[in-house]
Amino acid sequence: MNIIIVCYPTYGGSGVLATELGHKLAQLGHKIHFVAYKKPVRLKLTDDKVLFHKVNVPFYPLFNFQPYELALSSKIVEISESNPIDLIHVHYAIPHAYAAFMAKEMLKTKNINLPIVTTLHGTDITLVGKHPFYRRAVKFSIQNSDIVTSVSQSLKQDTIDFFKIDKEIEVIPNFIDVNRFKLKNENCKQNNRIIISHVSNFRPVKNIRTLLNILLKINNENLFFNMIGEGPELDLAQDFVKQNNINNIKFHGNSDEIEEILCSTDIFLLPSKRESFGLSALEAMASKCALVTSNRGGLPELNIENETGFLVDVNDEDKYVEKITDLISDKSKLEKFKHESFKRAQLFDIELIVPLYNELYYKLLK
Repeated sequence: MNIIIVCYPTYGGSGVLATELGHKLAQLGHKIHFVAYKKPVRLKLTDDKVLFHKVNVPFYPLFNFQPYELALSSKIVEISESNPIDLIHVHYAIPHAYAAFMAKEMLKTKNINLPIVTTLHGTDITLVGKHPFYRRAVKFSIQNSDIVTSVSQSLKQDTIDFFKIDKEIEVIPNFIDVNRFKLKNENCKQNNRIIISHVSNFRPVKNIRTLLNILLKINNENLFFNMIGEGPELDLAQDFVKQNNINNIKFHGNSDEIEEILCSTDIFLLPSKRESFGLSALEAMASKCALVTSNRGGLPELNIENETGFLVDVNDEDKYVEKITDLISDKSKLEKFKHESFKRAQLFDIELIVPLYNELYYKLLK
């Protein structure tokens, strides 16, 4: 098959998942055409089965905001006119599903009928999609996709409840390459201190202020903290650390060495206000980390209470502290959780999940 994949090219979970999916589909023999405004961060153009098409948006002073959706839909049409495309798979409803529908309608005038698969990832539904300015367009895009998938049962239910749609939504969870993490685990440097790590895009939804208060309350010389990622509240975090003299911490920024950092981590902390799946938590599980996370969204589908870690009410700082302290003081429990995390991560291996997308594509094209 020739498949167009549309995604955001950033370090966010939707772009990472879309990129890894495309690479694996190429290994299965499909030709993948990635479409975005710049090359996705994890995209490797190493063979002729993976192509990248840049969406150029010309600047016109007339527009306060340049019309990316028009440029994207035009690029999809251009690719489809010069390649035997079988389907379009868009990740993130806004604006990708809407642009794909526009492209589909344009292609119909040329007797080309391309089905659309839309994968919902989270804030396209739970945050941006709920805004009254976007709500109708998001609902329209979902209803007019040929197949809709969601990365968690929680997100599926949120979508149905909020948009009141009767569209069938198939849950296909996020995935990781377990073997890649396994190799890192086997060659990982060990530490004398307990290492606690956090990975996010440092947006308010990640509950960074609560995270910082937790770090301050548990801080001692036997711990070390890793903060991985960049975003609007990164400066706030760095200022907080400086003002409170937390010296046993490192800010890594957006890193291509996530596996190297996580493999030496003992506890992964994610107190998100909303988390539709929690790809960073899954990567931590594959790195043999115990989890201490909020109980929001899809996290309870991933992090099993008192088995792979602990689930805590989102802003209960004292409970986070209690659970982390419990793991630090009880090494046998910590090791048990780390073992069970890695064991559970294998259920989300790329070799098990990508075939679900593959089957879905063939079912759609029958």
